[in-house]
Amino acid sequence: MRRHLPDYFVRLEDGSGLVIDVRPDERVKVRDAEAFAVTAAACRTVGWRFRRIGVMESVFAANVRWLSRYRHPRCGRREDVTARLLEVFAQPAPLFEGAGRAGDRLLVLPVLFHLLWRHVLTGDLVGALLGPATVVRASGSSW
Repeated sequence: MRRHLPDYFVRLEDGSGLVIDVRPDERVKVRDAEAFAVTAAACRTVGWRFRRIGVMESVFAANVRWLSRYRHPRCGRREDVTARLLEVFAQPAPLFEGAGRAGDRLLVLPVLFHLLWRHVLTGDLVGALLGPATVVRASGSSW
């Protein structure tokens, strides 16, 4: 009998699943490696993938943590704001500049962060913490 709770579950764009465990290599003991192997096998039986990451990059982790606060559908309810953001970010633009062009930032930013969480909008989540100068674009547009 085993108990193991993976760190993340990701629903990919194609509808498949990815289970992620984060554990530095030096902290993986024999029992942990066995748990990861069992988890990987269980994932395969349901058509998901399994991945163990040694250490999540700190900037990326902080950005994902921030965006996760806006994952709830209520953050994306304003269809008028969503449409305006997609229009504004059809061409890459700095986050605050585009948010300002889309409307009142207090109203726009939660929707913008929700769209980043949902990958409707994209930006660099690895190079630096999200901020006013982060370049954002609609996922379907090209750089």
